[in-house]
Amino acid sequence: MDAVSLDAPYLDTDADQLCFSLDLTERPALAERVVPLGGLDVRLRLLGASHQVFAGPVRETVACLRGAVRGLPGTCTRHLPGWDYEFGSTTRRLPPEEFSAEVAQVVGLAADTEHSLCGAFPGLPGAVTAVVVEAVGGPHGAGLVWRTWHTYPQNGQIVSTCSRLEAR
Repeated sequence: MDAVSLDAPYLDTDADQLCFSLDLTERPALAERVVPLGGLDVRLRLLGASHQVFAGPVRETVACLRGAVRGLPGTCTRHLPGWDYEFGSTTRRLPPEEFSAEVAQVVGLAADTEHSLCGAFPGLPGAVTAVVVEAVGGPHGAGLVWRTWHTYPQNGQIVSTCSRLEAR
């Protein structure tokens, strides 16, 4: 799926401002896509301040949120009724030419992946948020893996996350 041009200003200013939550309700979305996958309706949502993924019992939000503790965990594990959830994140700072090449790869991956949503923010080339999701098999049956990328062209940062939801 090609990148969607988001009709909103680029709000995130730095990767350090991102927060993580599994407890938030829906935030206003700039773009949303529902994909049936792994027996679930997975909602991929791009926000003015990053992303939400709703899958089964998980309501994952990675965004700049007023009043929330800033910073993403390197890892997070939760045992939910009937499910196991894992989250991981990394932040990298790249020189301009490497940053541009990596953003192009992310946009290309999202375009080539059947279950994805990628948004480009106007006015700042390389400012994108992308989510790709796929079904995976696990030791106890169905599962999902989704990856996200949040890019910050003004300082060459790319935040990557990877989440896994597996039936127990």
